[in-house]
Order: sequence, then structure tokens, then C-alpha cells
Amino acid sequence: MTALVEWFDDLDAVAADAAGALDRSAQPCLFDRLDWFRLTRTHVLPDARLAIARVRRGDASAWLFLIDAGSRIAAPLASWYSLCFGPIFSGASDDALLGNLYQAAGRRFDRVALHPLRFAEQAPLRAAAFRPFASRVFTNWIINIPDEGFEGYWSARPAKLRNTIARRARSHPVRISIHRRFEPSAWADYEDVYRASWKPAEGSPAFLHALAEQEGAAGTLRLGIAHDAEGRAVASQFWLVENGIATIHKLAHRENARAGSPGSLLSHAMFRAAIEEDRVRRIDFGLGDEPYKADWMDTPRPVYRVDAYRLASLRGMAGFGREVASRLARRRALD
Repeated sequence: MTALVEWFDDLDAVAADAAGALDRSAQPCLFDRLDWFRLTRTHVLPDARLAIARVRRGDASAWLFLIDAGSRIAAPLASWYSLCFGPIFSGASDDALLGNLYQAAGRRFDRVALHPLRFAEQAPLRAAAFRPFASRVFTNWIINIPDEGFEGYWSARPAKLRNTIARRARSHPVRISIHRRFEPSAWADYEDVYRASWKPAEGSPAFLHALAEQEGAAGTLRLGIAHDAEGRAVASQFWLVENGIATIHKLAHRENARAGSPGSLLSHAMFRAAIEEDRVRRIDFGLGDEPYKADWMDTPRPVYRVDAYRLASLRGMAGFGREVASRLARRRALD
């Protein structure tokens, strides 16, 4: 059966073509939904030239949300808020359909960058006449919750962490609230804490605000705020809980409250609520190699970037040559 290929440069046209196949009810992963790409487009990449490929064979479809970066180069329609990216399927998916999708990309682009990927997509790209290079760029920490629930989870944490939480709860108690719907006052506390934290300025506060409103309406938002004895918000965390998985998107604490470990106290409460109240089976700490995550999690997973070059074109061959030279130079520098 022939695969039908179409390109879109407008998300409304994608919505009409997908007919609900990219909505929340059809896609369990937040990062595979049209709503996610709309937020990214509106608040992070408003000037990007969209190049969205869709292939369809029978009742099965696959999409790849790309940006046309010029000079026959494609980048992902993703940002620093994207915790994963990749082809999106509806209906029965297989390697042949994925190959059709990459073949379509190869007819339009000589270089395609895909990231962040939980799996390095190499064999289907090779089958579509690309030469891919995979690089590990992040770590994704997760933990699968034991049958014993929170007590089983907490007893398995390092003694140093458990003792720190017990001491700080006595010496620097905090009042914790976890909001499951968007509340402007709680969001103001979140932003106030973030501005007073050690973290750099937020890339797109409007994106996060819109995401929190959207997910609050859907019931997946878990916005945790910790207040000290004076009523000041000293730590905040932005989680989403859906389909048995809790994902930690953002967390911060006031730098001048660091001695009381309010962020750790809030994490303890958020983990307990996710496990005991939401009954999640997994907690995902997003992207990042920060050492402290190993205290709360137990499984690090690699996250990749793949740069693929079409060797049948001069531009693709030139890019391939530069990639090889760059990798050889980095290898020699490490020797």
C-alpha cells in the first residue's frame, strides 16, 4: 500500500488533517500532542518556519514536527521545555511507516536534527539514506514505585537524605500546599520563588504560565508551594501527573532560605502525595545530570541528539564531512 505524504506549515491545518489523532484523548504523552506544539510555537518559536511531515498508509499515520532552518536544514519543533521529541504515531505503527516518514524528510532536507530523543533513531534513518550521528546530551532520571508505596520508596533512599529531611522538618518547618488547579496567587508565589532562586532568568514565563493553566484545567497540574513560619513562599515545584506518571518540570527555592532545605522538604511532600494520593507508578525527574537527583531516583537513562545527513546531496556530504572532522578532533582532545 502506498504511503501518502503531505507537508504542513500551519498547525490549524495539521489539526484539521489529524482529526483528533493528536489530541489528549489519543496521545498519552504530553510532548506528542498538538497542544504542546501550539504552546511552543506561540511562546517560544513564534517566527519559526514550520515544516511538519505526515505520512499515512491505510489507517496508520505518522508525523514529524520540524522547523525549516534554511539551506535545506531541519530542526525539531522543540525547546528547552521539551523533555522528549520524536515521530508521533496514530494507529498501527511499524518500521516501514517510520522509514516513509524519514524518506519524506530526505526529499526536502539534506540535514535533520532530532532532539531530545529517549532512543537514538539510527536504523530507520539509515534505511532512508541518511547517515546519522548520535550524541548523548542529557540524563533522564526516573524511579518505578515499589509495591510497598511511599514507605518502601522512602526507606530505600540514602540515609543522609532521610536524616536531613527529619532534622530540617524540626528546625525549619514549612507549610506546604499542593494546588491541582491553576490559582493566580499560587502561580505568583511560584514565580516569586523562581526569581529569588539560584536559577537563571526563565526563558519564557508566558509558556509556563499557559502550560500551567492548560494542565490545571485538565486536572494534571500539581503546583507545590512551601511557606516558612513568616508566611513567605520559600520553595516551589511544578509537576504534572497523568497516566500513572508524575513528571517534575520545574523546581526552585529562595537562595537566602537554602540553609533550611525548603526545596527538599517540599520534594518529600510532593513525592508522598504523588505516590499515596495519585498512585503513580513512576516519577520522572526530567532532563539534567545534577548529582542530587540520584538521591531521589534510582535509574538514569541516556537522552540523545541525532544529526542525520543525506549523502546523496552535496550539502549533506559536506555536513557529513564536517561532523566526522569535529568528532575526530574531540576524540583526539580526550586522548
